[in-house]
Amino acid sequence: MSYLVHLDAFHGPLDLLLYLVKRDEVDVLDIPIARLADQFLDHLRVVQHLDVELAGEFLVVAATLMEIKSRTLVPDDTPPDADDDGPDPRRELVKQLLEYRRFKEAARELEERAESHAAFLPRVQPDEPARSGAPAVRAVELWDLVSAFARLMRETQASQPQTVVVDDTPQHVYEEEIRLRLRAEGRVSFLDLFTPPHHRGRLIGLFLAALELIRRFEVWVEQPEPFGDIWLSVPR
Repeated sequence: MSYLVHLDAFHGPLDLLLYLVKRDEVDVLDIPIARLADQFLDHLRVVQHLDVELAGEFLVVAATLMEIKSRTLVPDDTPPDADDDGPDPRRELVKQLLEYRRFKEAARELEERAESHAAFLPRVQPDEPARSGAPAVRAVELWDLVSAFARLMRETQASQPQTVVVDDTPQHVYEEEIRLRLRAEGRVSFLDLFTPPHHRGRLIGLFLAALELIRRFEVWVEQPEPFGDIWLSVPR
């Protein structure tokens, strides 16, 4: 089964790079290219499963990372007493990341101001009850979910026989499966959400269903500890 899904939540390859830099707590001006490239490729594999067209943007950055990585691994023949060590191959990438971070921080500040001002403006009564509590996915970034899903794919696919399984299950069926599970248990860890059989079609179907429920605020997601388990629950 081919999955061609356009997901607005995936902001692009620079957003992923910035997430990896922040997660590893490294200086954006001195990013470890080799480690960053490997982690980027892990996430790229998930993006390729979800949206082939979107993956094209990520492939360009992945190629850039691999080029920079290969250049940094080449032995430096420059004499130790040379005045010019040559340009840092990471310079252009760092420049793009810094510019992207500025725009992202500005956008976040504008969004926070908009939310603050909205509290003082009259609003039309919505058709559905107003949601209470914290917004979904505030404490957990999308890339945290992708990272956890990538680990799940690696672990489950390694233990499965190499057979092609066609899964024509509609996404709304997986969404209802998640709803029923959360209603029964109240709170489920992200990894426990993916019950057998662990073939690729079912894993991707459940993952997309979870993202859609989170987007519609039918499910909340939280991560109590950094790098800890991610939990899904029903809004109260």
